[in-house]
Amino acid sequence: MKTKSIISTIAMAFIMLISVNMNAQEFPDLNKSPMDASAFPSNWKEANKLIKIVYSRPQLKGRALEKLAPNGKVWRTGANEAAELTLYVPMMLGKTKVPAGTYTFYVIPGEKEWTAIINKDLNVWGSYFYKESNDVARLSVPVRESKDALEAFGIVFEESKDGVHMHLGWGNVRVAVPFTK
Repeated sequence: MKTKSIISTIAMAFIMLISVNMNAQEFPDLNKSPMDASAFPSNWKEANKLIKIVYSRPQLKGRALEKLAPNGKVWRTGANEAAELTLYVPMMLGKTKVPAGTYTFYVIPGEKEWTAIINKDLNVWGSYFYKESNDVARLSVPVRESKDALEAFGIVFEESKDGVHMHLGWGNVRVAVPFTK
C-alpha cells in the first residue's frame, strides 16, 4: 500500500508541475499590424475559392501613406511578411497566365498607377529580399482617390464579368487589380 501511495503522490506532483508550466506560458501583446485574409468568394464556408490573400494590416497613425509605402519602391503589400497570394485556379494578370499555386504579392506604388507583382518567392519578410528575376507576372493599374479615408490598409475582392478584382485601399488611395479567368 505504501508503494501505491508514493507513486500516486509522485504522479500528482508531476501533473501539478506540468499544469504550473502550462499556466506560466507568456503570450505576446497583440500585433500592431494584425494578420488578415481576404478571399473570393468571400463566404468562408464556400469550399470552391478562386483566390485568397493573406497579409498584415498596418495603420496610418498620422503618418503619410507615401512614407510607409514609398512611390517607386517595391512594397510588401501590407506589413511584416510579404503578402501571400493563393490562386486555386489558373488566372490571368494582364496578358500573363499564372498557374494555380501560392505566390508572394508585391506592389510598386506610384502617384498615377501602381504596379502589381506576382512573385514565386515564399516565406519572405517585407520586400528586403525581393528578386525581380522571380517575378511571374506584372501589371500596371490606375490609382483613384476616395473621399473616404481608411486608417488600416485593407484588401477585398469583388466579382467582375470576366473574373475578380482585388481592391487595395489605404488612406484615400484605391487600386483595383483585375484577375481574369
